[in-house]
Amino acid sequence: MTMARAALAKSAPAREIVDVDEASSGLAYVGFAARRLRAGEKIEGRDDARESCLVVLTGRVDIRAGDVDARDIGDRASVFDDRSPYAVYVPPRTTWTIVAHTDAEIGIGTAPATGTLPARLIEPATMKRSVRGRDANTRYVCDILPQTEPAESLLVVEVLTPSGHSSSYPPHKHDTDALPGESFLEETYYHRVDPPQGFVFQRVYTDDRSEDASFAVEDHDVVIVPRGYHPVCVPYGYRSYYLNVMAGPKRIWSFRNDPQHEWMLAK
Repeated sequence: MTMARAALAKSAPAREIVDVDEASSGLAYVGFAARRLRAGEKIEGRDDARESCLVVLTGRVDIRAGDVDARDIGDRASVFDDRSPYAVYVPPRTTWTIVAHTDAEIGIGTAPATGTLPARLIEPATMKRSVRGRDANTRYVCDILPQTEPAESLLVVEVLTPSGHSSSYPPHKHDTDALPGESFLEETYYHRVDPPQGFVFQRVYTDDRSEDASFAVEDHDVVIVPRGYHPVCVPYGYRSYYLNVMAGPKRIWSFRNDPQHEWMLAK
């Protein structure tokens, strides 16, 4: 089990790259990076020990990886558009390249893998969209790479939370290998805020408070969640988007609500 601590990885407005890797985060399973590309820009990557999920957050791009040759994909001008993204699953030992047709933003989640699956395009129409919560706890979920779809370790989901609402709430955790009730999964939150000068709050804490950190999170920041409960609160006037990447020793998302706050689910 990881001994990493909760942390905030800042991405100042002038930066085009944010990286969360094992060296910087202490996480054993989850890696994450975001890339902001200008029209015509090309990037590439390869990892011999990890699988990747390349999510086209905004813009139009070409992506090549293994047998995947996806041309001019992506139809969101903003992550707050009411539609699902394109994504590409990339196994280990496979070089991927992305060429931007327009200004674009790419989220890249990685996790350990052996290479049992081929590269594939994940189209928006295949992604399940759902609503969670109610009243001021309502949020809108898109399962990009859920446990029902092939991958070795990665789980990837995005969530839109309206102004003044709470999300990942009531607080829940998945830091104990105690299936079927709870699985151990590390997690990163890549946050976007609309309008972009806004902020949200995220707390990461454990039952014994040996981990208890609160962050004021700005646009393009990443919150690292190695363990503990991890709710998000969105101030009035701003909307929240986050891209979650999860991975652990077993590819199962099973969580435990904080018993102090679970009462609200019965209302």
